[in-house]
Amino acid sequence: MNTPIDVHWMAPGAPFTPPPAAEGVTVVGVRGQPERDTARRTIRAVLRTALAAHWAVAEDLVELHSPSGDAPWALVRLAGAPRRVPLAISHDGDLSVAAFAAGNAVGVDVSQIVPVPDWEAVARDYLGPAVAQALAGVPGAVRDAAFARAWSEQEARSKYFGLALEEWSAERDARLAGCAVRPLLLPEAYAGFVALAPVTP
Repeated sequence: MNTPIDVHWMAPGAPFTPPPAAEGVTVVGVRGQPERDTARRTIRAVLRTALAAHWAVAEDLVELHSPSGDAPWALVRLAGAPRRVPLAISHDGDLSVAAFAAGNAVGVDVSQIVPVPDWEAVARDYLGPAVAQALAGVPGAVRDAAFARAWSEQEARSKYFGLALEEWSAERDARLAGCAVRPLLLPEAYAGFVALAPVTP
């Protein structure tokens, strides 16, 4: 099933009613934030609001951590025992999105659909020969969107496994295949994916 997952667009200070989580993941976002530092502060603020609402605690009982070189995570101070919640955050253009999956690993990425002059070399080096060949068969304007989707999907998968950007290899590709991905419902000029634990039969 590849039904897109909705993004719950929020504004700082606005209340958040937790929706039914699709596939166990909640994705929140902010729009109109082109300046990166402002976008980082804003997405963290709405993410704290969403986490507090999800676990029905006060916002000051939610701590966000973004250690250098590691995936971000939250500590939700529940009665009895704190709960560590893996997070994923992405920014591009004037959009920021963040995802959490109730304690399970998660990855998320959003990519603006723009022309990439050196798409062929980038695809070959980072997305692999099969994707590069598929993109080569797509006409220009359509290729921009196809490239953004392929890039975003790989970034979401990489974040799920906590992997930094690296050149393509068969071994890395096999590892990235070990999670499930779903597209995000985004404005027309963007592509995005969320990566989740694989569905077990």
